[in-house]
Amino acid sequence: MTKLEITRTLAAAPERVWRAFTDPVALTEWFWPHLAAEIEVDLRVGGSFRITATNGPADDFGVSGEYVSVEPPHRLAFTWRWHGEPEETLVTIGLAAAADNTVLTLVHERFADEAARDAHAQGWHDCLDRLPTVLS
Repeated sequence: MTKLEITRTLAAAPERVWRAFTDPVALTEWFWPHLAAEIEVDLRVGGSFRITATNGPADDFGVSGEYVSVEPPHRLAFTWRWHGEPEETLVTIGLAAAADNTVLTLVHERFADEAARDAHAQGWHDCLDRLPTVLS
């Protein structure tokens, strides 16, 4: 199994970054804004999330999972499974205050191979590139 780790410094308090990852309205602003995503969030350990593109490349293009750790505003972990795919991976988001910024550490692990990891790396970088605009 292989994993991906991305670290970003964001010009916002951890609470604002936390909201960007956990509030459905905030998520629609940066995660897949070009796909007009519908987002459902049940933010609790054992709760689930679902992100489905309403104008994506397929009728059921999306991802869903279950929250395994919810520690506001510092740690969020959830499973990740693309609709129609058997592979389930794990995403952990760490948020640490640093002066007036937040250091975000995203670890996505349990990939079957490097190709799957690399495809997700591109997707996460694309999404995270949009996040600072929403936080400003």
